[in-house]
Amino acid sequence: MRKLVKLIMVVLLSSGLPTTSSRPTLLNMNYTASHQVGDGDIDHTFWGRPEDMHMERPSMKIDRSAPGTELACETAAALAAASIVFKDVDSAYAAEMLDVAKELYAFGDEYRLEYHESITDAINFYRSWSGYGDELLWGALWLYRATEDATYLTKAQAAWDEFTLGEGALQFSWDDKKAGAYALGSLVDPSNTIYEEALKAFLSYLKTEAQYTPGGLVYLDAWGSNRHAANVAFLSLFAAKYGDPADAAGNTEWATGQLGYILGDFGHSFVVGYGVDPPTRPHHRSSSCPIPPQSCLKDNWGQSQPGPNPHTLYGALVGGPDGNDGYTDVRTDYQHNEVACDYNAAFSGALAAMVEVS
Repeated sequence: MRKLVKLIMVVLLSSGLPTTSSRPTLLNMNYTASHQVGDGDIDHTFWGRPEDMHMERPSMKIDRSAPGTELACETAAALAAASIVFKDVDSAYAAEMLDVAKELYAFGDEYRLEYHESITDAINFYRSWSGYGDELLWGALWLYRATEDATYLTKAQAAWDEFTLGEGALQFSWDDKKAGAYALGSLVDPSNTIYEEALKAFLSYLKTEAQYTPGGLVYLDAWGSNRHAANVAFLSLFAAKYGDPADAAGNTEWATGQLGYILGDFGHSFVVGYGVDPPTRPHHRSSSCPIPPQSCLKDNWGQSQPGPNPHTLYGALVGGPDGNDGYTDVRTDYQHNEVACDYNAAFSGALAAMVEVS
């Protein structure tokens, strides 16, 4: 994990090649951060192994003349969280990450702009539909947890008020962090009841107003329906542990039902390599390619061949069913059979929570 975090710091924060062994820094206040490598259209048209990607892959950045608040503040949140993990293992490294997190948050807060206005290639792929208010809140809360500096609670409250963040949470995703911020805020600032109240209201919405498939999966979005169900199951289990004890059993039961559907209770598993009749043809390039030197590109073999992927991507969560529980294990169906890092993120947390309560 340390190598991964170090790579993130180098890639995201360097404004040029480092000239010393110390970390790349933003202390010169140039506020330059590289945040995307590759052209979305070109990358999506290529179906093959990552090591065979020899096409042009441009690097795109944010800086003071072309800022991106979501990217700066979300990366600040990630590094602040990582600093907590490493604090008791390598305090110098943790401090290093935390310094960069502070700088990034200051950048995102001072120079405000939706990031896809600067990195325009993202518009057709990862547009910031929810805006940057939730990232200002999310980053401030993580920085408070890492620093215990009350200035960040003040910034969190300011973002809450300015962007009316206590309303409109319908999911918890890479784009919209509001519901996750409710959970985090209730943990780090329990005397401020706005967070706990908003979290309870959100979980009530999920149980009483949200759409469900006939088989029982909470259906929050047509794209990656399993991902959204797993994400909110994670928040429900968080509330079961840290929230109102009177709601703990109900929150645990509801989350257990959502995870049970994903793991196979409805008839088949949606997790590659696990359970009954799991997906064998996920929309995933490298696992669909044969072992070298056989070609993945010739005749578009990796994408079009009808059999299972040659490599089993153990543990990957596929997108999930449509609103009527419909699902077919087809490699080209990226809406229902794609896998992604964000699909597995909170899903992994929810599974860990289930291990804890079992």
